[in-house]
Amino acid sequence: QVQLVESGGGLVQAGGSLRLSCAASINILSFNPMGWYRQAPGKQRELVATISSGGTTNYAGSVKGRFTISRDNAKNTVYLQMNGLKPEDTDVYYCNGYRVTNRINYWGQGTQVTVSS
Repeated sequence: QVQLVESGGGLVQAGGSLRLSCAASINILSFNPMGWYRQAPGKQRELVATISSGGTTNYAGSVKGRFTISRDNAKNTVYLQMNGLKPEDTDVYYCNGYRVTNRINYWGQGTQVTVSS
C-alpha cells in the first residue's frame, strides 16, 4: 500500500520558519514529480512547489524565494523548507506524488501550518 505521511506542521510567528517532511512507503523515484500543495477551508487546493525525479523544481510565485523543496532519495522523503512565513501561508499542506507506473496521484493526509501575526 502506497502511503505519503507528512510531518512538521505547527504554529509559528510571522517571519519564522518550519520544515515539512513527507515520508513515502515506497521508493520516491517511483513518483515524478513529487510536490507540496496547500488548501484553506472553502478554497481550492493550490500548488506550492514540485520537484522532479531529476531534481528540477517549480514554485508558486507567492512562495518563490522563501520556500525550498528538496528530496532525499535514500530516505524516501521530500522536504519543504519554509522561511519568512507570513499569515497568508496559513493552510493545510499536502504532500503529493504522481506514480508513473500506474498513473495515480497519491496524497498525504495533510499537516496544518498556522502563522500568527
